Amino acid sequence: LAGGAAAVAAAALGLTAAGGAGDPRQALASYLVAFVYWLGIALGALILLGALHAAKARWPVVLRRFLETIPQTLPLFALLFVPIALGLEHVFVWVRPEGLTGEMAHAVHHKHAYLNVPFFLARAAGYFVVWILVAHLLRAWSVRQDQAGGHALTLAQRRLGAGALPFLALTLSFASFDWMMSLDPRFFSTIFGVYWFAGSFLGAFAVLVIAAAATRGLPDHFGHHLNVDHVHSLGKFLLAFTAFWAYIAFSQYMLIWIANVPEEVPWYIVRSKTPWGRVGIFLAVGHFALPFLVLLSRALKRDARKLAVVAAWLLLVHWVDVHWVIMPLVHPEGPSPSWLDVTAFVGVGAAFLAALVFRMRGAATVPVRDPYLEESLRYQPP
Repeated sequence: LAGGAAAVAAAALGLTAAGGAGDPRQALASYLVAFVYWLGIALGALILLGALHAAKARWPVVLRRFLETIPQTLPLFALLFVPIALGLEHVFVWVRPEGLTGEMAHAVHHKHAYLNVPFFLARAAGYFVVWILVAHLLRAWSVRQDQAGGHALTLAQRRLGAGALPFLALTLSFASFDWMMSLDPRFFSTIFGVYWFAGSFLGAFAVLVIAAAATRGLPDHFGHHLNVDHVHSLGKFLLAFTAFWAYIAFSQYMLIWIANVPEEVPWYIVRSKTPWGRVGIFLAVGHFALPFLVLLSRALKRDARKLAVVAAWLLLVHWVDVHWVIMPLVHPEGPSPSWLDVTAFVGVGAAFLAALVFRMRGAATVPVRDPYLEESLRYQPP
């Protein structure tokens, strides 16, 4: 599977690069959408892992090894950031401010101390160092516990998971400011990072649900050890964070609409007064209303296969959400689908899958000597 996914990734990314020779702006924008989408899921899994350790949660121990493995793809994303770094001038208007005029020129000049290429790249390097280090230590200690056993490594993981959360939150927020919000230097929102986090966190749960359903019949994989109550709890998380995404999306829109600040409003005008507004309506229905109503069903949340279908839908609409955030930069007049959107998404996604499968090798699929594994296997909520 890893080899096949790597071959697909190479072919799709090669096509994206070829398309970039003719239309670099479209290619880089499509690539940025795919990069932010898949990276967000890896970061969502890392933050979820840290939160579970901070909460001293015992019920998810059986699925924790897969959750630990998803962020092991972060070194790959550090490599995949290189094309973005090389093509900054094609998507970030602040890279070459000499051609700007009016309000945009003023905004770029005012933010030059922050929005400049050396500092931008240095911040990106810092983000990846933090993310990769935390992800590596949490999994390394967990795998070491497979041999050593005991509570000492559990305590170490809990301390790191809890202590790393503020740093993960800050770096994720600033990465969202750098890689998405700075596409329009006039726009700013104090909760934009939370908006990206909300969709990515939901995406991480969706990937977890799909993987659990796909491996339920395979004795050597974590899904085989999950009971109906595990599946039900994952379904409840999907429901909760579907509502959380909608709450953050509405809060950001409402605050900007009420304030009516000229610097902030244009970002929403282009996404509501043009055909992009139809995409916004689709997100309100498809990203919130429809899955929220479906996930109210207790029976569905206890059926792994049906829940996986809902999770797949949530992953699809999350991509539409990221596309809606980034692509109006290239096509402010309205949606203009491109074959590069497909090749970039498939290329980065296949690379993500190949790295994930590769990193799953060489370790047990569940933390076999975690002191709370037996309790997790017998999980039954009160």
